[in-house]
Amino acid sequence: MKPFVLLVEDNPDDEMLTLLAFQESRLANPVEVVRDGVEAIEFLEGSGQHAERDATYLPAVVLLDLNLPRKNGLQVLQWMRGREETRLVPVVMLTTSCQERDLLESYRLGVNSYVRKPVDFGQFQQAIAHLGMYWLMLNQLPPATTPGT
Repeated sequence: MKPFVLLVEDNPDDEMLTLLAFQESRLANPVEVVRDGVEAIEFLEGSGQHAERDATYLPAVVLLDLNLPRKNGLQVLQWMRGREETRLVPVVMLTTSCQERDLLESYRLGVNSYVRKPVDFGQFQQAIAHLGMYWLMLNQLPPATTPGT
């Protein structure tokens, strides 16, 4: 199975821009999109509306927005790091937040990277291309999180 990206994004415009940036960057990996923190958890554990999903097939990377409905990105990150199955899945906090406390709390909870979303589309596209290239092509995942193992 091909490694995939889980995009957790509630803003339809940011979702569209992220998907477009992946497409323009010619990154062919599938991108699954969920729109709030509760849905992200259901997706990862294979429950709720994602009960039919094979929960052992984990994303190569989670692009996680910080400000989400129902459960915010920090709560999702804390949930992921508290579970053996998702503890090692790379998480990139992709956010507009410039708050130092959000940055510090993200790292305290175990985020792998914290990236502020550029406002300019060209810069945003470049940031997504770099993220995709690094996490999908260069980063070496531990065997327990490698899709298909």
